[in-house]
Amino acid sequence: MADLDTQEVLQRDIPWETYMTAKLITARCLQLLRRYDKRSESYRAALLDDEGPDYIRVFVNILRNINKEDTVEYVLALIDEMLTANPKRARLFHEKSLASEDTYELLWSNNWFMQEKSCKILSLTVSLRPKTQSNPFSNGEASHSADKFTAIDDVVLKPLVEWLCAQLKKPTHPTRSVPAAINSLAALLKEPFVRSLFVQIDGVKLLIPLITPASTQQSIQLLYEACLCIWLLSYYDAAIDYLATTRILPRLVEVVKGSTKEKGCHLDPQNFLSKGSFGAQMVDLGLPQIVNNMKAQAWSDEDLLEALSQLEEGLRDNIKKLSSFEKYKQEVLLGHLDWSPMHKDPNFWRENISNFEENDFQIVRVLITILDTSSDPTALAVACFDISQFIQYHPGGRIVLSDLKAKERVMKLMDHENAEVMKNSLLCIQRLFLGTKYASFMQS
Repeated sequence: MADLDTQEVLQRDIPWETYMTAKLITARCLQLLRRYDKRSESYRAALLDDEGPDYIRVFVNILRNINKEDTVEYVLALIDEMLTANPKRARLFHEKSLASEDTYELLWSNNWFMQEKSCKILSLTVSLRPKTQSNPFSNGEASHSADKFTAIDDVVLKPLVEWLCAQLKKPTHPTRSVPAAINSLAALLKEPFVRSLFVQIDGVKLLIPLITPASTQQSIQLLYEACLCIWLLSYYDAAIDYLATTRILPRLVEVVKGSTKEKGCHLDPQNFLSKGSFGAQMVDLGLPQIVNNMKAQAWSDEDLLEALSQLEEGLRDNIKKLSSFEKYKQEVLLGHLDWSPMHKDPNFWRENISNFEENDFQIVRVLITILDTSSDPTALAVACFDISQFIQYHPGGRIVLSDLKAKERVMKLMDHENAEVMKNSLLCIQRLFLGTKYASFMQS
């Protein structure tokens, strides 16, 4: 059977009078349905503004009492249309006048149309439930609303989240399962219970493959909502601990780098900055320069500009922490040289250049030894670069390196097979012979 379309479903004529004759709906229900059915969106909106809870009661009662598939699909399409026009109408399901109704009683079946609509409606309804219910105590005593809240978590949310994860693992619809599941999770992960449950059932790993640069409008929307899920999870420590074991951050940085639309850039990695080693990874992945480039663009979204400024400040603080001389010293003494942030940070060299004089220029001597002993092209390139930085920032740098016979060691690397080693050894030689002023053009 071909996929059902919402508008196609809404063109059906439902025999409401027959249902009233069979006592499946009341006369009052029939009256409300006649006023609402097949009317314009603006007319329906006015009815919902005036009698919203009454209409929700009608819809829920039909779903509870009528099993005919065509009718169930029709009512789900009506609710979906109502929420698509204004998602905040999901709050109508929580009106006090509906306290005795089970407003979460929506159908699940093998019919994909029903599953998709039920999933969307349930997710919106749960995400907009009154937050006062989440407080399990009222004046020191357990409240009935808290009991109901817990029951909804166990009876509604748990199977719903499990179903969403199942759709991500093994989609039952080739094109709509994953977008529907991610759309619902983007609403549900605002709930602490859902975050905890999602991590427990190993759902986080299902999001990782979706964090990849997108091109079509549909894939951009899916990416945006997947990033929103990751961002919401970043408020939960157990999720952060799991994400730290994945390659999520390089994926997020690639997405930010490739974003051309403001919506695609909205979810910055700000929440990760203070978590574990994420801050260092962001700096290593070049995020400071990416953020700087994004700020230079003519963004019209003031919230985005503010978020970028906060991220830039946070990254600057991380660079400062990463650029301590003790950390640098440990890196050099272990011989594990890499392009960590401090090497190319002018502030690090200006603030720490006098520390290089410790123990008769011990660090400088070790850098020269690395040139003699290391077979790692990255270590050789970084050592050459750092020696050239020492020449640039230390007033007696050229004399010190001449005394330590560094020139001969560097010159041996000028015909190295690795282009990065060649480039940095040449820069170093230029500074040794010509001084900083004449060699600065060599630095990229």
